[in-house]
Amino acid sequence: MEIRIEIATPADAAVLLNIYAHYVNHTAITFEYDVPSLEEFAQRIINTLEKYPYLVAKCGGEILGYAYAGAFHPRAAYGWAAELAIYVKNGCQKMGIGKCLYAALEEILEAQGILNLYACIAYPEAEDEYLTKNSVEYHRHLGYRLVGQFRQCGYKFGKWYHMVWMEKIIGEHLENQPPVRPFPEIKDSLALN
Repeated sequence: MEIRIEIATPADAAVLLNIYAHYVNHTAITFEYDVPSLEEFAQRIINTLEKYPYLVAKCGGEILGYAYAGAFHPRAAYGWAAELAIYVKNGCQKMGIGKCLYAALEEILEAQGILNLYACIAYPEAEDEYLTKNSVEYHRHLGYRLVGQFRQCGYKFGKWYHMVWMEKIIGEHLENQPPVRPFPEIKDSLALN
């Protein structure tokens, strides 16, 4: 299976929203209760692309997953850190799609000058029909380490869930750190497959 990574566009919003809707309606992977409108979701893509990458994974022309980065925190001193998110079409997990998306995302973020990557992950006390511990294991496999846990901070489907933070360092921290370059400044130099 050949997976192609491309930059998402607002025109992809309906397909991506369909992928995301499964996670909203049937899992505690996202703590969002309601599926956003198509217009809101398209605007999220536009807003992200102003500074960060938003990528889709395609196989045979079909979008099977997406991943994006965003600000870890809005204050200026956090500018070299980014939070990542990834969603793979239900039934297409464990096919290498996530690994391809994250590899491309990390390469782009490193080119931008981002140093620290963070993943905010819903985590169950005990696995249930809405949430497993697979996301933590996935991130650990990709080199992330657990750095924090908030207990019973998310309530969905009548159950309380924890949230954990995982971190991966991808760049060197310098005394005179160069500024981060916004995604639009580097996107034309990318060699996405």
